[in-house]
Amino acid sequence: MFTLRTIPIMLTLVLSSLCAVAQAQQPAVKTDRPSTGAITGRVVDENGQPVINATVYIRPATITPSGYQPVPTDRDGAFQINDLDPGDYYLHPTMPGYTSPLREPGAAAQTIYRLGDSATLTLIKGGVVTGTVANANGDPIVVTIVRAQMVRDANGRRVTNGPNRERTTDDRGVYRIYGLTPGTYVVMAGGPNPSAPSTGNAYETDVPTYAASATRDTAQEITVRAGEEVAGIDIRYRGEQGRMISGEVKGPETSTSGINILLTAVGDTGVPWGTSSYQQPGDRGFVFYGIADGDYQVYAQIYTQTGEYLISEAKQIRLRGADITGIELTTRPLASIAGRVVLEETKAPECKEKPRPSFNETTVGAWHNDTEAAKETPQAFWSLGVPVRPDPQGNFVVKNLVAGEYYVVPRFSARYWYVHSISLAPPASTGAKPAGRPIDATRVWTRIKPGDKLAGLTITLAQGAGLLRGRIVLGEGETVPAKVSVYLAPVEREKSDDVLRYYAVLVSPEGDIVLNHIAPGRYWVLARTAGDDEAAPMTKLRLPHETETRARIRREAEAAKTEIEIKACQSVSGFQLPLKP
Repeated sequence: MFTLRTIPIMLTLVLSSLCAVAQAQQPAVKTDRPSTGAITGRVVDENGQPVINATVYIRPATITPSGYQPVPTDRDGAFQINDLDPGDYYLHPTMPGYTSPLREPGAAAQTIYRLGDSATLTLIKGGVVTGTVANANGDPIVVTIVRAQMVRDANGRRVTNGPNRERTTDDRGVYRIYGLTPGTYVVMAGGPNPSAPSTGNAYETDVPTYAASATRDTAQEITVRAGEEVAGIDIRYRGEQGRMISGEVKGPETSTSGINILLTAVGDTGVPWGTSSYQQPGDRGFVFYGIADGDYQVYAQIYTQTGEYLISEAKQIRLRGADITGIELTTRPLASIAGRVVLEETKAPECKEKPRPSFNETTVGAWHNDTEAAKETPQAFWSLGVPVRPDPQGNFVVKNLVAGEYYVVPRFSARYWYVHSISLAPPASTGAKPAGRPIDATRVWTRIKPGDKLAGLTITLAQGAGLLRGRIVLGEGETVPAKVSVYLAPVEREKSDDVLRYYAVLVSPEGDIVLNHIAPGRYWVLARTAGDDEAAPMTKLRLPHETETRARIRREAEAAKTEIEIKACQSVSGFQLPLKP
């Protein structure tokens, strides 16, 4: 016998732990940073007013759980988290009835905070959906789960496995779901409970009934706005028995904390839906009840005690009129990229005694190429290969990478340093054939096959970076558009193919420009309005395949004829830049 319990799909992703490999050694970095410190800030609502008694959670950017206790906000919405080790951190505020703004597609990675930072975190008043659940006779359905599942964001864009919240009905069959992120939802009652172990509830083997009394393909869609309540979303419960999907997980035996099997609806029609089954260590059977006819993906993931995942391929299932049993999911190890970060100092007198980067405040991540083929891979798989910190000698291993194409992204806080190069050692020579030259990993995607253990990646951080501060110049009566991007492109033609000599940033709503970690040199500077797909212009600009984008930006910047020279360790302030129509 196996033990079954279901948990939300978003909580099944246990991020990998830190690891290191023995590689070529370099001297440990010495800095004068304190051993511990604090991060302070405020939590405010969408109107800038303090959110009192909110809870702020913190975790290191490279590992979870954090080991740090959450803290409340005071009457001014302020908080302070003390005794933090040096490093990169994520902050997450919560408050009943509130929700965090949904990130824009393609937006920059989650904001990183470091010791001494002061953060302003925003919560918005969530929407509410309420109604009743009753059977065909009008009798209330008591103590059954009702879930609101987002299907499109506030801008009408379809989302997969979007935010969801759930509540149980009371003795009147009434439910009230609050704290919903603005967007479009479907509301369902009954079916498997995705947030608690199976309790033998009479409704959990039923197919979920969607408002008003529909299947998932014909479900009513409800628009939810911030701070507003949508009432009268009543559900006439259908009480239809669901199908069963069951099978077994196979693969190498290893010491694990358990096995997660995830089932998600697929296709452009119907409601995005997902649930998961958690099996105790040693129990490899699984079963899902209450599943409606439709098309699904099912896959397994195992988190080992060494911090690595084993995953199976996502198996496609067409459920039509009968249970499906005997599914076999075979798990295999994931791939990894190993390398080291090296530091290259300059002899420029302006940079003398400038602080060196701390490897404890440096992360290395691998971002996948979002091709059409990659979209066939469950999104959960791409979340497994989290950024890691190098060890004191600069060595690192990014684990848990599924097969695909990647480019490597280092992040660090040292102001006077920049990314000089990212190179990959060529394949080992065979026989009399000499080894080739290192591969420029910024210009081509790094391809990884299942289970690859790639090594020989070198990230060089160089001293001498500059900083640019300025403002957008507007005509009388003009205001800053909603999105404006500022670009730097190298003036020297011999640098035009150097991906790392291109920079981009979104300006603030007030028109302020802040660009840091800039390599010394001459640059064309360009400001222009950004499209909806340019939430993270720097990310797009540095993708290996965006050669034409870089060439176009350089042509437009050269035509605009605004040039600036950044010298070693120079801070340029007061720069004024006209906006290109």
